[in-house]
Amino acid sequence: MIPSHRHLNIGALVFDGMDQIDLTGPFEVFSRLPNTSCRLYGITSRSVRDVRGLRLTPDAALAEAPPLDVLHVPGGFGQEALMTDETVLAWLREQAAGAHHVFSVCTGALLCGAAGLLRGRRATTHWSCQHLLPFYGAMPVDARVVVDGNWVFAAGVTAGMDGALRLASMLRGEAAAQAIQLYMAYAPEPPFDCGTPETAPAAILATARRASAEITAQRKRTAIRIAAALGIRVPVPDRPTHLA
Repeated sequence: MIPSHRHLNIGALVFDGMDQIDLTGPFEVFSRLPNTSCRLYGITSRSVRDVRGLRLTPDAALAEAPPLDVLHVPGGFGQEALMTDETVLAWLREQAAGAHHVFSVCTGALLCGAAGLLRGRRATTHWSCQHLLPFYGAMPVDARVVVDGNWVFAAGVTAGMDGALRLASMLRGEAAAQAIQLYMAYAPEPPFDCGTPETAPAAILATARRASAEITAQRKRTAIRIAAALGIRVPVPDRPTHLA
C-alpha cells in the first residue's frame, strides 16, 4: 500500500478504436482514490473515437506525460493498429519501467505483449484471445482478474472495474476500495448467466465467435510475427480448451 500522503499519478493510454469501458470503468474507481490524479494520454492531443463512436479527448500527448505511478492500458479492436507502433510501444516500456503498478484491461494485454513486457508473467485478457498470450511469453490464466507482482490484469471489458477495485485496495488499502465500491453501488446482478464462454448458450457463443473471427485471426497473425521478432517459441496447443 502507498502512504496516503503521497500523491498518485495515474495515466491511461487512449486511442482510436479502443473500448471506452476499458477506460471509463476503471476511471470511475481510480478518480475516487484520495490524493490521486487521473489523466488520459493519446498519440497526439487530438480527440479519438472508441470502437462504438464515443469521442474521448486526451489531456495531453504521450510525450508530455510525466512518469506515472500507475500505467493503465485499455484494449479494444483499435489495439491491433498499434501493435507495431514504436512510439506507443516505447512509451509503454518507459512508463512500465518506472511505474509502481501496471494495469491492463482486455486486449490491452496484447499491447503490453507487443512492447515485450509480458515475458514470464501470468496474465489474462478477453476470452476470445487468451490463446494468444503465449506468443508474447505470458502464461494465460482463465480468470477475471490476475495479479502478478506489481501487474494487475483484467479480462474482458467489464472486468476492468473488478481489476480496478483490486488495484485500488493495493494502492490505498481495502477500506478505501470498499468505500468506492459502495459509492458506486457496485453489486452486479446480471439478468443472464451468459458472461463467459462456459456459461453462454452454445448458439450465443457460436455467434460471438463468428462475429470476432476476423479480428481474432488478424490478432493471431500479428502475434506470430511479434513472437518471431521477440524470439519466443510458442507451446502447442495455442488455444485454451474452452475456446476449442
